[in-house]
Amino acid sequence: MPSPSWTGPPRRLRAAALLSSLCCLAAGALAGCGNGDTGTGNAAGRTPTAPDTASFSSGTMPSALASSASAAISSARASASAAASSASARASEFEASVSAESARRTAAAEKALKGVEGGGNARSEVGMTGLPKAETGDVLAVLITITNKTRQKASYAVQVDFEDADHHVVETRFTGAENLAPGKKEQPIVFSHEPSEPRLTPRLTKAQRY
Repeated sequence: MPSPSWTGPPRRLRAAALLSSLCCLAAGALAGCGNGDTGTGNAAGRTPTAPDTASFSSGTMPSALASSASAAISSARASASAAASSASARASEFEASVSAESARRTAAAEKALKGVEGGGNARSEVGMTGLPKAETGDVLAVLITITNKTRQKASYAVQVDFEDADHHVVETRFTGAENLAPGKKEQPIVFSHEPSEPRLTPRLTKAQRY
């Protein structure tokens, strides 16, 4: 009976030998990584060193700060410009809201006051109150309160003068009320077209009932 030919060690022995070789290789690799100061495996135990500041660019930070300051200035200028535009828009809106009615009142009142001497016959029926510039878009404006204190329907013409600090009349405006019933009142608004500076003071000059 022929002898069986040898084909190598059993599979279990070959597997054990292969596993042993791999363990040896792994152990050698770990040993190599752990030795020496140049290996990355010992980085945690190394003392950190300060960076070489000589390699930094001295112009980097000032340039960044200058850029930031320039942006802040541009933003501030834009905000100021927007605020000025907003104030101008508010003034235009305020004037537009009263201009149509004001034009009609102005024409009627100016016509009625022609030839009127002194302060007129209805000053006791007319009052005047300044309006906050925050509400008028920085326009100098006054609220005129006209109250018919008679027992019959009447119309009123009012003249308001805007004076400077020396009491010189810089501007004259007119307003009024038409066919106002007894005991009723109207409150037209009169506003100056002059610049806000120098500051002007409104004065009730004439009030005529007709």
